[in-house]
Formats: sequence, C-alpha cells, structure tokens
Amino acid sequence: MTDTEQPLDLTRQYALDRDCTTLSRHVLQQLHSFSGDAQDLSALMSRIALAGKFIARRLSSAGLIEDALGFTGQRNVQGEAVKKMDVYTNQVFISVFEQSGLVCRLASEEMDKPYYLPENCPVGRYTLLYDPLDGSSNVDVNLNVGSIFSIRKQEGEDLDGTAQDLLQAGRKQVGAGYILYGPSTILVYSIGTGVHAFILDPSLGEFILAQENIQIPDHGPVYSVNEGNFWQWEEPLRDYIRYVHRHEGYTARYGGALVGDFHRILFQGGVFLYPGTIKQPEGKLRLLYESAPMAYLIEQAGGRATTGRLEIMDVIPEKIHARSPLIIGSRDDVALVESFIQERDRE
Repeated sequence: MTDTEQPLDLTRQYALDRDCTTLSRHVLQQLHSFSGDAQDLSALMSRIALAGKFIARRLSSAGLIEDALGFTGQRNVQGEAVKKMDVYTNQVFISVFEQSGLVCRLASEEMDKPYYLPENCPVGRYTLLYDPLDGSSNVDVNLNVGSIFSIRKQEGEDLDGTAQDLLQAGRKQVGAGYILYGPSTILVYSIGTGVHAFILDPSLGEFILAQENIQIPDHGPVYSVNEGNFWQWEEPLRDYIRYVHRHEGYTARYGGALVGDFHRILFQGGVFLYPGTIKQPEGKLRLLYESAPMAYLIEQAGGRATTGRLEIMDVIPEKIHARSPLIIGSRDDVALVESFIQERDRE
C-alpha cells in the first residue's frame, strides 16, 4: 500500500462504518443482546422510524397536496382545533403498528381513549404513547414540527379497557424519543443507555447514526418560553424573566414547537419553560405524550425536568390526558428557575 492509498482507504472504512450503523442495529448494540425483548424493541423503533418517514414525505410536499393543510373543523378531546395534518399523522402511527405484533395499545393526544389492536394483544407487550405532530400550528407556515413518542410495558390484563396502568410515573417508561422534521429529518431516542441521534438519509431510506451519548451542557445561553403569556404566570416565573433580561449572556429562542425548541437546548444548553397560567394552572403540555418523554431524554443526557416543585419523572397523572407545567434543560439553568420559585414559597 502506498502513502497516497492509505488515507483513501481509511476514508472508505470510516464511511462504511457510519453508513452501516442503522437505527435497528444500534438498538440491539445498546442492549448487548439478541433476546426476544431486544428484538421487539429494535422492531418497535424501526416501526416508529417508518412512521417518521411517511410523515416527513407528506410534510415535504404538503403545500402541493389537496386538503393537506388547514383545519378539519373539528376539535380534539382537549377542545383544540384539529388540523388535517394532525389527523393524517395520527393515522400513520396506527397504520404502521397494525398487525405488527409489537404493541397492544396506542395512546395519542389526538384520541379520547387508547386505540386497541386486538390482533396484536396476544403477543404485543408494549404500549406506544405519542404526540403525532407537535407544533402543528407551524405546518401552514413551513416551520419546524415534530413527533414525540414514549414506550411503556403493558401491565396487567387491562380487561376493562381503561388503561389504568398508564397512570404511573414517567420512570415506568422503557424508552422515549422524538422525530424533528426540519432541514434534515432527525430521530433522537433513548432506551436507558444514553441519548442518540440519527439523520434520515433519503437516498438510503434509513436513519443513520449521527451522534451517540449526547450530553447537555450544565449551563447554556438559551431560554425558550412564550413571553406573550408573561402576565398570566405566577410571580416567580416573571421574576426569572426579569432576571435574564437584566443579565448578559442570555438569548431568547422560541419557535412554537416543543420538539424544535428542546432539540436546540439539548445540543446548546439552556432551559425551556411552559409554565401554568391563571386560566390553566396545570399548563398546556400533556404529561404522558410530551413532558414525560422529554424528561426521560433530558435525564439520560444529564439534564433535568421539573414542574418547578416536583421532578417531571415523579409526577403521577390522574388521567391519560393530564397536563403539567414544564421546566426542562441544563441542570444549572433549571436550578436557577427553581430558586425563584423556592424563594417565593418561603415568603
């Protein structure tokens, strides 16, 4: 081998290694096993990835497809106006898991009750909880949106169809993640072995490993919050905003989609806040479909998630569509927000 050949061969070897690290392979590597459980999780993640591919394709041409954008004229179980893309993305998740043998139930913020897959229930031991299209108000103006998912093992027989076993703390999750639809389609996931990011390569039709074991900085410059609600928050949250306005080193970034805002903070550090308001003290975000999955990820990445007074992962929902305030991000920045709340609580 000549000196000129060696660097080229090394480049080829590096490219080959990167190209071969697909999502399904990575899951099995993380579990160090080819057991039935490991293969089920790998297959489950592959199905989630398939849903992401369908949704990414639809979003990329939504403006050209008849009846893809706008509202349906209906309202969901939370009383919110439903967009046509909400309906489509929710159905995508149902379709890719039907007859998969992987999950017995699907629970979505777009559905009043869990959706049961009787053909899967004899063998499917998992429940998938998901927000099919986070930030759907961004779709019509071509801004970032995402999908959020959480995986839980089904406990008990659930004979009455009420899914009471889902009303447990976030620490019962066995995996969680999100798909960000932007300039690239990025899937970020954890099954308790760190946080890992994959980028969809359209030429291969595969999610390819981009970064392993992501760790959020202990402190970051970004604070992400809808300051239009400033006067509807409790005073400690207003105190925090006044603090960052007076001190250098902070920058406001808010895009209207939890997935996009969270993704920035995961890599750059900082804090995302969605507090309760006078009208909605419990906040707007759904615990099972949004807050708990993101809390699972941030803890795996070395950060924290809290309501301001209780760790998100310890919150037990009273119903499957329960909401919670959310303060999530770098450890130091979350602690700073908490300090304003604790100071007011001591008064």
